[in-house]
Amino acid sequence: MSMPKEPRQLMINLMYLVLTALLALNVSNEILHAFKVINQSISKSNSSIEDKNTDLYKQIEANLNQPGQREKVLPFKQKADMVKAASDSMYNFLEVWKGRIIDWSGGKDEEGNIKREDNIDATTLLLVERKGGDTIKSRIQDLRSRLLGMLSEQDRNAIANQLPIKVEEPKKSDNNPTADWKVGFFHNMPTIAAVTLFSKFQNDVRNSEAQIVAQLFSESHQTELKFDELQAVAVPKTTYALEGQKIEGTILMAAYNASLDPKISASEGHVTKTEKGVAYWETQAHGVGLKTVRGTVTLQTATRTETKPFEFQYMVGTTGASMQFDKMNVFYIGVPNPVTISAAGYSLEDVVLNVPGATITPGPAKGQFIIMVTQPGEINASIMAKDKSAGGGAKPVGAVKVRVKFIPDPVAQIAGKTSGGLQANIFKVQAGVIAALKNFDFDARFVVTSFSFSMLPKHADLIGPYNITGARFDTSREIQEALRRAKPGDKVFIEEITARGPDGKTRHLDAIALTLL
Repeated sequence: MSMPKEPRQLMINLMYLVLTALLALNVSNEILHAFKVINQSISKSNSSIEDKNTDLYKQIEANLNQPGQREKVLPFKQKADMVKAASDSMYNFLEVWKGRIIDWSGGKDEEGNIKREDNIDATTLLLVERKGGDTIKSRIQDLRSRLLGMLSEQDRNAIANQLPIKVEEPKKSDNNPTADWKVGFFHNMPTIAAVTLFSKFQNDVRNSEAQIVAQLFSESHQTELKFDELQAVAVPKTTYALEGQKIEGTILMAAYNASLDPKISASEGHVTKTEKGVAYWETQAHGVGLKTVRGTVTLQTATRTETKPFEFQYMVGTTGASMQFDKMNVFYIGVPNPVTISAAGYSLEDVVLNVPGATITPGPAKGQFIIMVTQPGEINASIMAKDKSAGGGAKPVGAVKVRVKFIPDPVAQIAGKTSGGLQANIFKVQAGVIAALKNFDFDARFVVTSFSFSMLPKHADLIGPYNITGARFDTSREIQEALRRAKPGDKVFIEEITARGPDGKTRHLDAIALTLL
């Protein structure tokens, strides 16, 4: 098409082009406004769901404290607590990403509104080019697996398709020929649209949390068995004692159904008879040491089969032996676990400890030992004593089953902070990242082995990320320069933090997000 030669016609055409551009701009503004309205609506919905979830957690807590309900409800309460912790962690993780995208796009004005709602560079750079979208996708998939893992297999299969938190794979297109999830969702996405999408992810998290907790609440309130008989039961707490020791027992009124005879499965011994809802078991004591009997009790009702496990212990021996945990009642991998043992009738010099798979060294006093373990699980610690009447050979006089666990995860910190505000002058003098282990009785130290550093100056481009091996800032000239230039208003992000403790296990720690003051 040729350009008109008359000035009047040329001006009309130019005005038309300008008008068309203005109309396009108005449509764009309307779309951005629509995203803003949707985001506000989702945020209100999230708040409402959180309130309902809080009420449900309170109901579970109340049921736990009801007389006779604790044993039944406690496993579901513990799972509900884990669901809440995982959901809160994911919700906060998404909230941090919102803040990073907004900061990168230009931040907020004095009224709290996003300055550049139409900015498409922030999402493309942070989520696509720097692959932040891959991390988000992985966290979503991990949360879904963890939530579904809280349910029984039957309930898991029934609820899986309805669970909102999931990864929807995009279709292939000219702009996304490999159907890359991060490209399909975040490439060239305006800031307000990305914020709205993250709010939607948060909504999926809270809705999924609500479904899982509601299902756990339902499982803990299945149809109860009806009991029609009562019987007094006395159970001794001590199944082996020497003269002069205290004997304690528990006496209670037990309810059972006389018309339903239970089926008993036990690891040793046998049931001599079952009548009127009561089974009678016996075994022959053999071998010196602690014995554990495990099994199940099964009741068949008209509507379902109810099976519950049981476990009890008894000691076989000719003398009393004990092992006292000097710190915690478990063994931790990677740290010295002190114990004190004794055996009635034997000198402390003649009493030793045998723990399979562990390294044992004498402690500072007689009868004290230091235990070093390497594998998690359960182990049997045997107390041995020299039998002088049998030529001085050692024989078992007691045993204790001990749980072996890894040391808990530490918390990554800078100047004692994991998030929030930190004085800029204090931040500048920090040597690096530390991993602090809180509320732990043992002297266990963790060393940060790697992290990723990035800083977003208040009025400049993002610095980093820089991947660092070790814990110190002074190993990187780039980080030292960033510290020198740091000033109030800057934001610091320490991510992908790993640390190794005395147990040799590498831990992945939560990220640190700080605003300099």
